[in-house]
Amino acid sequence: MNQKHLAVAVEAARAGAKELMKRRVEHVVREKQPKDLVTDADLASQSAIRSILLDAFNGYAFVGEEEGEDRPPGAVRLGSPDAPPCWVVDPLDGTVNYVHHLQSFAVSIGLYAAGKARLGVIYDPVSDELFTAIDGQGAQCNGQEIKTSDCVDIEQALVACSFPAGVKGGDPEVLRFVRVLESCRSLRRLGSCALNMCYVASGRLDAYWATSIAPWDCAAGVVIAREAGAVLTAYDGGRFDDWTPKFCLSATMSLHQKMTQRLS
Repeated sequence: MNQKHLAVAVEAARAGAKELMKRRVEHVVREKQPKDLVTDADLASQSAIRSILLDAFNGYAFVGEEEGEDRPPGAVRLGSPDAPPCWVVDPLDGTVNYVHHLQSFAVSIGLYAAGKARLGVIYDPVSDELFTAIDGQGAQCNGQEIKTSDCVDIEQALVACSFPAGVKGGDPEVLRFVRVLESCRSLRRLGSCALNMCYVASGRLDAYWATSIAPWDCAAGVVIAREAGAVLTAYDGGRFDDWTPKFCLSATMSLHQKMTQRLS
């Protein structure tokens, strides 16, 4: 991945965000399934992003949350050597926040190639914060290098989590929540996977876990967090799967071990 990929992804993210912001006050909302919302802003953002990315890189695959584009080609998913690079896009990460006029939402664009997430761009249009990373080249926020915190003790950690739509009291996610809540300094549910990952990458959060998100929620954040020095595995400490992401992300290995013990 190179600077052209990054420049085009940034252009696309800003174009998607423009569609979101001009519909922020008035938008059409419907339920894809119970408690899972989509708006006309999601669709307009994805259309703008897709157009810019595929015009610039003809022949690349495209995976997006909306409009039936949510399945990667088999060769891409398997990491086949002859598979095309694949853009993985969430045009509005944090739709419920957006619908309720809360501030934690973002556009997320990742690029997956040769079996690995290689580039990440996440743009928060409310705070005008642009998080970027290319594999092997570090992570930035608005052009300034970012790094994780040095937190090693869960008792000192500020942690975030994501829950699925329609979670029930006896679900495993709730039991994990309670175990971490009892141990950490404080626990947040902010409503945007992409921004949670950026906040770990930039030291604002110390850890984050999610067991019910989709690949487009985290594709860009994986690269940004990894390049900022974060530790990323499956939530139980096993191998992270880009296409079935159930993970824990921590600022340090010591903290990560304590997190995964409580999540397993």
